[in-house]
Amino acid sequence: MSMRSLLAEISRIHHPNAPATPIQLAAFEAHVGWELDGDLRAFYLHCDGGTLFETRANAHYRFLPLAEIRRARLAIRASDEDEDGAPSVYTLVDMQDSDFIVLDVAQRIAGRYPLFDAWHETFPVVERIASSFEEFLEKALRSGNRSFWLSSDPQER
Repeated sequence: MSMRSLLAEISRIHHPNAPATPIQLAAFEAHVGWELDGDLRAFYLHCDGGTLFETRANAHYRFLPLAEIRRARLAIRASDEDEDGAPSVYTLVDMQDSDFIVLDVAQRIAGRYPLFDAWHETFPVVERIASSFEEFLEKALRSGNRSFWLSSDPQER
């Protein structure tokens, strides 16, 4: 499914925030020192975060607005020390159970960032769960509000 179709589905069925502006994207990239890939750029120009399935108070998938994306070690360990995680790993989705979906900006592959499950109990050890934001978003939208990477159903993996 294309990114355009996935974004249309978010607008139709889920709870997107208002779009970020190109100026906000540029300010974010200047602040963090890395560029959004094409998938993330399309997402944030469509909606500056939002939730799937439920409103924010009850959301399992809460896509962080640009203003809330930060180094994972700060979000998970409240530390900015290297022993608490690589400085290149950033939060992207708050799963609301002390679990985050993160990306590692040092691992851009074919122009896209892979995504990882970052559970607070085992962080900085992470598990790769998607090759790109587009792949993650498609699986999340089909998950029935479950963490698709934890499912034993092979159709969801």
